[in-house]
Amino acid sequence: MRDCIFCKIVAGDIPAGKVYEDEHVVAFRDIQPQAPLHLLIVPRVHLASLDEVEDTALLGHIMVTAARLAREHGVSQGGYRVVVNCNQDGGQTVFHLHAHLLGGRFMTWPPG
Repeated sequence: MRDCIFCKIVAGDIPAGKVYEDEHVVAFRDIQPQAPLHLLIVPRVHLASLDEVEDTALLGHIMVTAARLAREHGVSQGGYRVVVNCNQDGGQTVFHLHAHLLGGRFMTWPPG
């Protein structure tokens, strides 16, 4: 999608603190981190929100990538959170599906 900031990051048109990429996803640092580790995991294909996803393998890949990145960044043993906000009332502000990987501090409950 031409006006999507995450599509531009995926395409390399906008620089981002990329930490991982493969044929399905790109992961980069959130510009407004809410935890010591706050990464966004974004599929290369544009999907506006979780509501548009039909590819369960893609969702699984996002989650497996989150776990891998949590291990690589040293937060897996202590614990971490993976969050997908969906649509405006769910807190989604960029309408390109993405998962937040948060770690490096205690996560309170309930969130939000």
